[in-house]
Amino acid sequence: MEYGAKLSSEQQQQLLFMMLVQQHEQIGMMGLGKLKDPSTDTVSRDLNAAKYAIDTLRMLETYTKGNLTSDMKSYLTHVLSTLQLNYVDEVKKPASDTAAQASSEESPSDAAGNDSQENGGAAADGES
Repeated sequence: MEYGAKLSSEQQQQLLFMMLVQQHEQIGMMGLGKLKDPSTDTVSRDLNAAKYAIDTLRMLETYTKGNLTSDMKSYLTHVLSTLQLNYVDEVKKPASDTAAQASSEESPSDAAGNDSQENGGAAADGES
């Protein structure tokens, strides 16, 4: 079945917008250390990535003002507020707190000593 085959052009555009917002929400939450990065299977904090996601969503909010359905506007506002509040919380945390939190969120296999992937990627993916 073709992507969006049963949706009108406007519905397809709305769906794409919602998916774009969701993608930036996930980028932001990964940057805040709230979600595991599926490409590395680790939780790490990158506040620059989180800020990029928030700034992008703020730009979308500005440029789409007056052009969104109430559901789309509500979703964007909710995602943006959630990311901003979490960002403020993370900025206030000392770096040692976030490192301890990330290590306590390891998967059971990592805690059991399967850390070969962790050692290989941790130094290269350091915070900037």
